[in-house]
Amino acid sequence: MILRCGRYALAQGRPLLMGVLNVTPDSFSDGGRFLGREWAIAHGRQLVADGADVLDVGGESSRPGATPVGEDEELGRVLPVLEALRDLPVPLSVDTRRPRMMRAALAAGASMINDIEALEAPGALEAVAASSCAVCLMHKKGDPATMQQDPSYDDVVAEVKAYLAGRIAACEAAGIARERIFADPGFGFGKSVEHNLALLRRLAEFTELGVPIASGWSRKSTLGAITGRPAGERLAGSLAAALLSVQAGATILRVHDVKETRDALAVWLALRNRTA
Repeated sequence: MILRCGRYALAQGRPLLMGVLNVTPDSFSDGGRFLGREWAIAHGRQLVADGADVLDVGGESSRPGATPVGEDEELGRVLPVLEALRDLPVPLSVDTRRPRMMRAALAAGASMINDIEALEAPGALEAVAASSCAVCLMHKKGDPATMQQDPSYDDVVAEVKAYLAGRIAACEAAGIARERIFADPGFGFGKSVEHNLALLRRLAEFTELGVPIASGWSRKSTLGAITGRPAGERLAGSLAAALLSVQAGATILRVHDVKETRDALAVWLALRNRTA
């Protein structure tokens, strides 16, 4: 399976790593560390040097409890960093839910849009369809400010899968080819610890959607609930969740710790390739 994103064609022969670059003051894990332009640019280059296959730049936090930022502020945070990194040899992704930001990012050299609202905003489908970029469709329930306040489902796996299937169909109807689409169940976005574990346990079922599946467990609060560790001490839990995800069929991992995740995957791949 090939994921088409602009001038890039990403083969799915091994799991791909999306390195997270948050240009925000309030992201749950690294908020504020890379808000300064030069720091953000240096960190983005380091993530690629560490082995990131995609660099995912975000200017608005979507952590639980986060409040929205204005469009102009998001544009001001992201575009200078994006333009400074466009010489990198990997696709640049922009984590945004706003069509205006999408259009500006694509004009500035982005090859991928990562949308927590799965292109539901008016004009979002059209913004992506008019380009050749890839798009990540993610499921979330509720808004970041309130989504973790007692989320409920009858069957979280069935409901999340049905939602993503519907959004894939909407993209195709808008002229976005399936080979440009991948899907993310949205771990931690309007889900309890048990919901997240159920999604991970049955993640293989999402491969039936017929598009690559992304998994974003890196440093999430569910890992904190399980281990008792704060965000900065969740590397071991993040690596465990990453390996369990790829074992269940995920082919794209969104991570903060690129170098460490790549090493863990190297061990997993060595074993898989020698026992296949």
